[in-house]
Amino acid sequence: MNGVYLENNQAEVMGTVDSELFHSHEVYGEVFWCFKISVPRLSESFDILMITVSERILATTSVNVGDEILVKGQFRSYNNMSEEGNKLILTIFAKSIEEIDSDMQTPNSIYLNGYICKPPIYRTTPFGREISDILLAVNRSYNKSDYIPCITWGRNAKYASTMNVGDNIKIWGRIQSREYQKKIDEDNVLTKIAYEVSVSKLEAGNAEDEDE
Repeated sequence: MNGVYLENNQAEVMGTVDSELFHSHEVYGEVFWCFKISVPRLSESFDILMITVSERILATTSVNVGDEILVKGQFRSYNNMSEEGNKLILTIFAKSIEEIDSDMQTPNSIYLNGYICKPPIYRTTPFGREISDILLAVNRSYNKSDYIPCITWGRNAKYASTMNVGDNIKIWGRIQSREYQKKIDEDNVLTKIAYEVSVSKLEAGNAEDEDE
């Protein structure tokens, strides 16, 4: 499952463990667990992110609610089939977990090198802010790919709007959680959480340096 950790997907988050461990899945006898972590933003709010970790890491590292930890790994996606249909699940797949006792200047960072797999969606807000949504396919070992929603702002949004499906790009940013409302029927609305990469830097990539 772990395979080779390619350099084209690197995530690092620091925060407070926000939930107990719960079972995720099992592959070839290796059990994986999930938990949530609360990661601070500069705005003094928080992103609540999902972490997936192997029992083999937990054998030497304890994870308890309230612990301050640093997680290094990859931002991954997988499809979860349910009664509601096919849902894209996004999680940080932990390569290592360390307990910490001091603040980091950058508690949430990610680097991705991948390929645009849907036409970028460009729009402006009622206040005139430019936004582009990108769905990025990032190669993984064993011929798999992760599909990562990314959101760009301002000049990056305008630049992203000129790109095409299949273009190789590199991005730097942070992983964020965002609540949204989904209407179930006439009288009921469900609050859900979306995960995406908020892009701070974007540049055209080169497929040859994808794993560098």
